[in-house]
Amino acid sequence: MNRLVDATSPYLLQHADNPVDWWEWSDEAFAEAKRRDVPVLISVGYAACHWCHVMAHESFEDAQVGALMNDNFVSIKVDREERPDVDAVYMTATQAMTGQGGWPMTVFATPDGTPFFCGTYFPRPNFIQLLQSVATAWREQREAVLGQGAAVVEAIGGAQAVGGPTAPLDAPLLDAAAAKLASEYDATNGGFGGAPKFPPHMNLLFLLRHHQRTGDPTSLEITRHTAEAMARGGIYDQLAGGFARYSVDAHWTVPHFEKMLYDNALLLRVYTQLWRLTGDPLARRVARDTARFLADEMHRPGQGFASALDADTEGVEGLTYAWTPAQLVEALGEEDGRFAADLFTVTADGTFEKGMSVLRLARDVDDAAPEVRARWQQVVGQLLAARDTRPQPALDDKVVAAWNGLAITALAEFQQVAAGHVSPQDADANLMDGITIVADGAMRQAAEHLATVHLVDGRLRRVSRDGKVGEPAGVLEDYGCVAEAFCALHQLTGEGRWLTVAGELLDTALARFAAPGGAFYDTADDAERLVARPADPTDNATPSGRSALIAGLVAYSALTGETRYREAAEAALGTVAPIVGQHPRFTGYAATVGEALLSGPYEIAVVTDDPAGDPLVTAARRHAPPGAVVVAGRPDQPGVPLLADRPLVEGRSAAYVCRGFVCQRPVTSVEELIAELG
Repeated sequence: MNRLVDATSPYLLQHADNPVDWWEWSDEAFAEAKRRDVPVLISVGYAACHWCHVMAHESFEDAQVGALMNDNFVSIKVDREERPDVDAVYMTATQAMTGQGGWPMTVFATPDGTPFFCGTYFPRPNFIQLLQSVATAWREQREAVLGQGAAVVEAIGGAQAVGGPTAPLDAPLLDAAAAKLASEYDATNGGFGGAPKFPPHMNLLFLLRHHQRTGDPTSLEITRHTAEAMARGGIYDQLAGGFARYSVDAHWTVPHFEKMLYDNALLLRVYTQLWRLTGDPLARRVARDTARFLADEMHRPGQGFASALDADTEGVEGLTYAWTPAQLVEALGEEDGRFAADLFTVTADGTFEKGMSVLRLARDVDDAAPEVRARWQQVVGQLLAARDTRPQPALDDKVVAAWNGLAITALAEFQQVAAGHVSPQDADANLMDGITIVADGAMRQAAEHLATVHLVDGRLRRVSRDGKVGEPAGVLEDYGCVAEAFCALHQLTGEGRWLTVAGELLDTALARFAAPGGAFYDTADDAERLVARPADPTDNATPSGRSALIAGLVAYSALTGETRYREAAEAALGTVAPIVGQHPRFTGYAATVGEALLSGPYEIAVVTDDPAGDPLVTAARRHAPPGAVVVAGRPDQPGVPLLADRPLVEGRSAAYVCRGFVCQRPVTSVEELIAELG
């Protein structure tokens, strides 16, 4: 009996009609394996995963494979996005056993959850042979199987250990991290490493803050070049905005087509901050259109942001997105079709499959003549309308707390920068104004959704769908990302309630997730016990739980002046510091927060009767040092500690620039404020 029909996860629902007797992750599933004395087959994936779909079509939809699985195993299907704790434990086992990882992940375990054989994608013939071999080994070589499992669990325990060496995350260490990133930088194509190439959003955030602190031109150039290369490449949707998960090549041409919420949130921050620091028109456009993508394509009305758009459309990668020259002519006419083919590098040979091309931007349109920009925008609109008539990729519409936190933080930063960088004379001022209004509404709805639906009895839940909260408990990254988001929203709105809830989340995290030596586990002390308790300090596709929590602690401490949160952040950063200098590509978010601490972070309070339009507020946000917090509002505004006991100066607006709540004299002119922040 397939038990997935009532699942809340879109990924599990994709498998509800399989001829496999799937179970959801549960104590009952493991009890059934014990009763039958058979191994557990744990299959882990996610809804937007291309190779998960391939293995499903080849194997899980096949009656012969289903019969083998049903006769010899209890099969459990896991959405890695709902249960990152389960995914982390068994991914560590898979990497220990095979030297690599990925999804779909295929794990064979004993009825107590101990893994003894792990892998990823298996073609159908190989999978059939594997099922038969594992079933035979379980019946005839049980002792060897159990011994293998014990060895794997020992390896997991070592990989997830806490309480190791610590060091201060100081300036020399951050300088060394920036230098090592520069040595690994792909000066030709941008980014780091070869194919497949992932957008290095957290490393770019770190390098931007490093440049701010040190003036290092290399850090800025790496960020600028990589941002431009990605924005011109096929990894970026040249028609609707939004970034794909990664590029299958080293030069950003052909993406793996799924679009993840977390990538777009983190990249929105990169382009927003690059725009803020340099005024770069390409960064401005990509930030604007990524914000629009999040608000239009990913936001669920009255709820939060969806998790992902699928890699496939009707089982075919790129069906929605790729073009031939003939298709461009059909959509645009002969003359504009040739113009678009040249502009977007669509050739007869193609850059993708079957003569199709993924659109890339071959020309510098942001600085082009007005008539060229107008023609480009007209072509984009017509192509998008034509593309909308094609089959569209499925949307994984579950709301993940941590990823929504990342999106809220990104949109709050975008709102702050857009408010200070756009004048009515700008050519696209009306477009920018419309996008900021829609994005602001989506951001606020997402925050309300997290605060009212995901927060249950003072504890965060990981996911919701269709407005209903799921059962999986929040993990450390949920608490950290949501707390940081609420701190960002407090700064944007001046509403004290967001700061209050952020503090409550951080207090829960400090009480429930603490580990020896200042570290943190990824699961709470009262969470379901797995074969190991995960505690990964490294930043990968998203910030680690530890880095996310540190960011929330630093922001909250700066906004409230409560030093115990900063002390907890510094201790936790000390547990990551030994990795930062050696492996900066996997500690980007930790290094980003480290730069904020090294800078201060500055606490900037602007007392004013006009927080939305006061030039002092605009200047504070535009020139804020790395990681600074900025609040604006009336003196002694309730719920805003930074505005307490800070009066107007002779009836005029005033800015107070502080570090560690030690403030310089208030200033009343933009020039004086910029000088103090310089």
